[in-house]
Amino acid sequence: MDYIRMENNAILFENDGEVLRIEPWGKDSLRVRAAMMREIQDTDYALLPAEETEAVIQIKDGFTGSITNGRITACLEVCQWKKRCQISFYNQKGELLLKEAGHGGALNNHSRHFRPRLGGDYELTVTFQAREEEKLFGMGQYQQELLDIKNCVLELAHRNSQASVPFVLSDAGYGFLWHNPAVGKVVFGKNLTEWYAESTEQMDYWITAGDTPEEIEKAYAKATGTVPMMPEYGLGFWQCKLRYWNQEQLLKVAREYHKRGVPVDVIVVDFYHWPKCGDFRFDEADFPDPKAMVDELREYGMELMVSIWPQINLTSENYEEMRKSGLLIKNERGVEIAMRFEGENTFFDATNPRARDYVWKLCKKNYYDYGIKVFWLDEAEPEFSVYDYDNYRYFMGPATKVGNIYPQLYARTFYEGQRKAGMETAVNLIRCAWAGSQRYGALVWSGDIHSDWETFRKQLCAGLNMGIAGIPWWTTDIGGFSGGNPDDPAFRQLLVRWFQWGTFCPVMRLHGDRVPQTPLTHSDGSPTMPTGADNEIWSFGDENTPILEKYIRFREEMRPYTRELMKEAHEEGSPVIRTMFYEFPEDKACWELKDQYMFGPDVLVAPIVYENTWERQVYLPEGAMWTLIYDGTEYEGGTSVTVPADISRIPVFLRGHSHLEWIGRI
Repeated sequence: MDYIRMENNAILFENDGEVLRIEPWGKDSLRVRAAMMREIQDTDYALLPAEETEAVIQIKDGFTGSITNGRITACLEVCQWKKRCQISFYNQKGELLLKEAGHGGALNNHSRHFRPRLGGDYELTVTFQAREEEKLFGMGQYQQELLDIKNCVLELAHRNSQASVPFVLSDAGYGFLWHNPAVGKVVFGKNLTEWYAESTEQMDYWITAGDTPEEIEKAYAKATGTVPMMPEYGLGFWQCKLRYWNQEQLLKVAREYHKRGVPVDVIVVDFYHWPKCGDFRFDEADFPDPKAMVDELREYGMELMVSIWPQINLTSENYEEMRKSGLLIKNERGVEIAMRFEGENTFFDATNPRARDYVWKLCKKNYYDYGIKVFWLDEAEPEFSVYDYDNYRYFMGPATKVGNIYPQLYARTFYEGQRKAGMETAVNLIRCAWAGSQRYGALVWSGDIHSDWETFRKQLCAGLNMGIAGIPWWTTDIGGFSGGNPDDPAFRQLLVRWFQWGTFCPVMRLHGDRVPQTPLTHSDGSPTMPTGADNEIWSFGDENTPILEKYIRFREEMRPYTRELMKEAHEEGSPVIRTMFYEFPEDKACWELKDQYMFGPDVLVAPIVYENTWERQVYLPEGAMWTLIYDGTEYEGGTSVTVPADISRIPVFLRGHSHLEWIGRI
């Protein structure tokens, strides 16, 4: 009896209700799916249609078989006892990359364990053998001071400041995408690696082999898509605070930057510029002439970005129509409230194409038609008041089953609308992402993080792992979001150090809810959301203003270089900020570094991430000469150097003799 067979360009295993299918999915890559008591489905949550590649399939006696696609081979072996199939993956050198855990003899384990749920879906656990010495990277944005995520347990779910993007890169030479938007978790243990989905119809993952991290990343980008080309206004400095609450206040800030001759590419109108969440329009009492505002900002070379929330207040002018038409998420139990903030709110259902169309049409009419090109897609997880995922249902299914795809489709709502309206390319700031979000112009920022040094350090790891996870457009609130008094010398030091690092992030954006806040009322005396303290570059002391201005001007000098990095991200899927091992995989020391990185191929950045620190040690990778940007001093690679770093500068090195015109500029 044959348990393994060939079907077209795929290899299949079938037994006891399970169907397992492995097929080529792009160069050097395989897609692996399995279903229990049903047909395998062609889901396209993140994976794009694959270019056709011809696999080499071999089957021996119906109990063993293999499929080879370029540099990756999957070997299938059916055990004689339970007739279960174990999969092993190898590279072109015959080296083992990854192997299922197997049944364990008398332990009677399942590498692919489908546990039935009421209604027909399954809890799914997929288990692989683990190697103690393996290093793992990626998986999106988690608030931890760890770059290597080996020995971590990660929630496969989104929260404010957490973005689960389930792609992992191994130093063993493979990349693995868990192609499943279900809420769950992954355990990268010492003894086992275990992927868990709380509710799903099938197993679905994608795996690729490569000789370098760069090759693996490029294959992943081919499989899930790349970012569009970054618009020119994404390359410079973005000014933001919580919150410019009326038109004149925002224009006053813009005029001051223009008067000082400090270039600003984007300036932002934050949340509650609307009457009620879900109205998707300006409050005319505070913003009486949006088109005039946009036109004046354009005279200064600034684009206006406006905040959009997916919340729909139960008293919004659009709530009843959206509820009647089924465009809102649905509570499984209890009242139809998903978030309590400035009233009772639910969320529009971004998984519903009709809801996406409805929201975009409102935003086109009330923002885009005034000339507003850039949107800030806040609350994108979405941010439930209580993260009880089992209490919410989307058009595509229960949140436990499909919830992680929400931010991807939220980004798609606006990107496709902008493209249809005639924009060639677009970038929209968004607070969360999943696999595939990048192809919808998603610039992810790290959420409502606190203003302290520990949080600052965590963002370095978060941003680098987001790049590995296929999200090259990433940024933070410079200075942190929550807290920070502009008059406090300790906070000023943190802000300056964060600002210096932000110069070498994919997008340089100043934002924060500074204290003390100022209570506000509308012209009719009714209360409105407060505004934070000042958050412009002249808000943090006369001694610091020239430092911040210097870094904005240096960002402008780097514009041609940054544009090339964005082009590479668009064409190849390359991260803009890169782990040291991405550029120097042969240098073992680079796999250990988490607090220095490469801004593209030529610029090594070593930010100051500890308070009252005026020098730091920097490792210079072997195989290159390095030039200190302060004064042009050259160093041999393969060594560590200690570099001074007064409050006006952070250590930056140029690879070889690249960009010597920048010497002495910071």
